[in-house]
Amino acid sequence: MVQPLGNLFIVAAPSGAGKSSLINALLESAPEQGLLNPPELSVSHTTRAPREGEVNGVHYNFVTVEEFKLMIQQDAFYEYAEVFGNYYGTSKAAISDKLDLGIDVFLDIDWQGARQIKAVSPDVISIFILPPSIAILEERLVGRGKDSTEVIAKRMSQAKSEMSHAGEFDYILINDNFDETLKRFSCIVVDKSLTAEKQRTRNAALLETLY
Repeated sequence: MVQPLGNLFIVAAPSGAGKSSLINALLESAPEQGLLNPPELSVSHTTRAPREGEVNGVHYNFVTVEEFKLMIQQDAFYEYAEVFGNYYGTSKAAISDKLDLGIDVFLDIDWQGARQIKAVSPDVISIFILPPSIAILEERLVGRGKDSTEVIAKRMSQAKSEMSHAGEFDYILINDNFDETLKRFSCIVVDKSLTAEKQRTRNAALLETLY
């Protein structure tokens, strides 16, 4: 079976570790980082209502509960979950099409979703982003100025639980310096595009003349 040209990456982290900022920075600086093709962030499906400023197909694919359940019956998701009464899921078809075109795709999901995807797609590459310390993580959450003391306490408890699963991932990045962490992040992505298996698929005609 021919492997797709693109790679599928799972990126997980506790809230406040800088995951979204790192992914966005990598997407925006793909040429400078040496990436062969501009990677893309997977757009999940959800049954929750759009929030102010959210655009269908950009932030999420917004569907009805009935539509989501039909997709479940059709085995259309890599993974899905119900969170606070709303469904969230990662579409197989959307990702497969991108990978076949040689586009790397990032999935911004938690460790539970990572387990589900690894069960059906063992070739997925998983990366967990950690803060430099628990204290710094709490400082970042407080510094946002968006949450109450109670909410921050809940987020910290959840973060500790999430970080206990970091060892299940292929790579761990400690986000102690944003620019340096971005470089390490991009190195992982570039490295995975240059494996012998990917090069045999990408440059089959050339390689056949060499060996």
